[in-house]
Amino acid sequence: MATRRPLVLGLTALLAVGLSACAKSTSDVQNAQSTGTAGGAGGQSGQSVTVLVSADTNIQDLWTKQLVPGFTKANPGIKVNINFDLHGEHDAQNAAKLAAAVKGGKDVGFDVIDAGFVTQAAGANLLLKEDATTLPALAQVNKTLVEAGKGYGVPYRASSVLLAYNTTKVKTPPKTLDELLAWIKANPGRFAYNSPKSGGSGQSFVTTVLDANMDQAASDKLRTTYDKAAMAGWDKGFAVLKGLNPYVYGKGVYPNGNSQVLQLLSSGQIDMAPVWSDMFVTAKTNGQIPASVSSAQISNPSFTGGASYLGVPATTTHKDAAQKLLEYVLTPDAQAAIATQIAGTPVLPLASLPADVQKKFEQTAPETMRPTYVSEVSNDLNNQWDQKVPGQ
Repeated sequence: MATRRPLVLGLTALLAVGLSACAKSTSDVQNAQSTGTAGGAGGQSGQSVTVLVSADTNIQDLWTKQLVPGFTKANPGIKVNINFDLHGEHDAQNAAKLAAAVKGGKDVGFDVIDAGFVTQAAGANLLLKEDATTLPALAQVNKTLVEAGKGYGVPYRASSVLLAYNTTKVKTPPKTLDELLAWIKANPGRFAYNSPKSGGSGQSFVTTVLDANMDQAASDKLRTTYDKAAMAGWDKGFAVLKGLNPYVYGKGVYPNGNSQVLQLLSSGQIDMAPVWSDMFVTAKTNGQIPASVSSAQISNPSFTGGASYLGVPATTTHKDAAQKLLEYVLTPDAQAAIATQIAGTPVLPLASLPADVQKKFEQTAPETMRPTYVSEVSNDLNNQWDQKVPGQ
């Protein structure tokens, strides 16, 4: 999850493209591969399920090395096929194919979708409805994450933005946004955040400042709706951000991307920054960030986060097998594997997971996660920040 840029695929565009007759077939997806149980093409009982995975190679490895082996061990009669689309290069075509298939009442060729367009497909009623009745484990998942799936997308891994800090320089980290802003001004040049267009950790910091300086109802609306009237409430927050220019790293230098922020932290050029939880945990585990760098979450408001969603096409012909796979992904064993393999924040309560996972994610508990704006709103945020904030 390195780039952290929102998918720009509006609901109207999804439907318009979906009703065209030019979608590429799933066989065109790059790097397609299959894994599954022994016992014939359909498994011992003839069941199979095909998962479309549209992501980076770390998510491909998660499925092929952890989730699929775990699922087929628990369900030896079901074969799992993975169709992999590197970086989501064929998202538009696959979203179009999904829309056309559902409209025509036909099977789309994949039974579970792990892609950025799942929530858009959910909003377009292209997926099977999911709730605690069909998936009892959903009752344990953070309500905010479940609601963001619009009743059709199933959250299965998450991440949030945290405040990372050098413990040798910062003995008591800020606990609230107001305390953080005061610390930045009291310690010129020791805080950095990347430009919001270049990565989600910087975008989260900007979003949090905007939220703190606008009406709560307007802020909430922007998490579900593109509303220009609500976005008019950003002016005060952008003024606060512009006022930070003399105090951030390089007196107004904004790193290009999440990784550059981590590099500044690890090299000691800054003492504090917003960072993605999974990137931070992975870098700590790999020794890329010194042990002296720790993390915490602020409040009033907290930084934002969100989940990745799975969806089942409404016209799948392998509903039972697909549903069993969703059930497995929401088990403690699968959630622990996600935490171990890619440092993804589990969506189940941490108390239900092993002690080592609880400790690793104690600062990123899914029940405290605060969602970000919808993608179209975030795009406007990026553009307005470019115009209103950088420079003295």
